[in-house]
Amino acid sequence: MEHSAAAMADSRPLDGPPLAGRHALVTGGGSGIGAAIARHLLRLGAAVTIAGRQAARLEAAAADLAANGGAAVGWVALDVTDSAAIPAAFAAAAQQRGPVAILVNNAGIAKAAPFAKTDLALWDDILRTDLTGAFLCTQAALPGMLTAGWGRIVNVASTAGLTGLAYCTAYCAAKHGLVGLTRALARELARTAVTVNAVCPGYTETGIVTAAVADIVAKTGRSAEQALAGLAAHNPQGRLIQPAEVADAVAWLCLPSATAITGQSLAIAGGEVM
Repeated sequence: MEHSAAAMADSRPLDGPPLAGRHALVTGGGSGIGAAIARHLLRLGAAVTIAGRQAARLEAAAADLAANGGAAVGWVALDVTDSAAIPAAFAAAAQQRGPVAILVNNAGIAKAAPFAKTDLALWDDILRTDLTGAFLCTQAALPGMLTAGWGRIVNVASTAGLTGLAYCTAYCAAKHGLVGLTRALARELARTAVTVNAVCPGYTETGIVTAAVADIVAKTGRSAEQALAGLAAHNPQGRLIQPAEVADAVAWLCLPSATAITGQSLAIAGGEVM
């Protein structure tokens, strides 16, 4: 479905929240970057569904968001590697809050290993979660966006999708693939009112980094402080990125005023990649 430039412009009232009436689904929304994104989208007026594997974590996160002013929030259990379960999960979310107009593909895992020790099970696990999961969720959400004549797809990639990281072959391959999916689909949808973008955070202060620090300590004998400093050193600013900083960028890409921004991979990394 093609739209003229005028039709792509959002005609909603200028005096209300910019995402009022939009339903956003955030995968991996129970903690870390995903929870921060959900919080920011709620502030902008969107109704939000957080999705993930752990029902107890999602329920707690949704309760916290609701207690802090996010009344229009719910959750749905969803394993993005389960292709048979995804359509039903999206249908359940849409029944509660309307068709999904904003999809944030945030679910992901990170595991490090030398290439010689990267077996097929590890390779498949990372690519299924970090790349194929985004593909499947996008296929579930996109038809409704095209029917509605408006949509935002934001893929949470990584600086590992823009450069190489030693001992992270599978992770880099998955995140490079996610950036490639973003660019190809954005070009395919350029004459519609659906945009497709990626954000590429550097090392961010989340549970994934906590697990990475523990892994470094176990494998190298370095202290947790030394391991954390080594990760922060990748950022020229000498620090970890905060989840809220990533959420700010995602939210901007979802705004009606971001219609001309598509196919981009925005690094949020303090100058790590340029």
